[in-house]
Amino acid sequence: MNILNFTKMEGAGNDYIYVNLFEENVKNPGDLAKAVSHRHFGVGSDGLVLIAPSDNADLRMIMFNSDGSESEMCGNAIRCVGKYAYERNLVKAEQISVETGAGIKTLDLNVNRYNKVDTVIVQMGEPELDARLIPSNLDGKQIVNETFSFGTLQLRGTLVSMGNPHFVTFVDNVEETPVKEWGEIIEVSDYFPNRINVEFVQVVSNKEVIQRTWERGAGETWACGTGASAVCVAGILNGVTTETITNHLTGGDLILTWKGEGNQVIMEGPAKEVFSGVWNYDLHN
Repeated sequence: MNILNFTKMEGAGNDYIYVNLFEENVKNPGDLAKAVSHRHFGVGSDGLVLIAPSDNADLRMIMFNSDGSESEMCGNAIRCVGKYAYERNLVKAEQISVETGAGIKTLDLNVNRYNKVDTVIVQMGEPELDARLIPSNLDGKQIVNETFSFGTLQLRGTLVSMGNPHFVTFVDNVEETPVKEWGEIIEVSDYFPNRINVEFVQVVSNKEVIQRTWERGAGETWACGTGASAVCVAGILNGVTTETITNHLTGGDLILTWKGEGNQVIMEGPAKEVFSGVWNYDLHN
């Protein structure tokens, strides 16, 4: 029988299927990501995360969106990688380094008295603000609160890369915002050669925001860690939030801090295991 052991985990509602490559072998991970992610015919997730050995860090995280495309980094997924690695003794330390497509990230694990990881603090790296390096085809070193034309849709946006690209736009009422309609248009706009993630943000106070996320390759997700980090940066650049904020996402809350140019964004949030199971390849050919 051709089977694969997996674990489903979620961070603030951003759910992925995790496979331990120290013990398992995966062929065609893009195709597997599409199959396991399907909400009706698969396990149901925002994508697939492979936990692999690394020559440069304690672990390597390789991730794929639900459409099978590979992504550089996910703040919610990497917290779950930390929890998985610690609780399964892949790395028995409360600080872990993880190699990602966006560089090596450092995780500090908050371990409870039962030797379980409750929350994880992630050093998300310094934001990239150069418009060309987001990447985009726009001139100007920084794009902050500029007007974008997407056909008949016009929105003001700020561009931030946290290892993957983000378009952050502030709205009056995030619940009434047509995230799917606008997200689909912005993601594939000619402005952005590698497509882009979109954050729709309502400012509650200078220390609190509400975010909905459209992720390239996945659609609307309940949380996005790199997106929340980009929102923290964009809020400061736009003068609407302080250096530390609580970000209310659909699936839960994250705490973000950015102290300005030259500083990493620091994110703290939960990581939870949902269940483990076995994927039978023979049933899905």
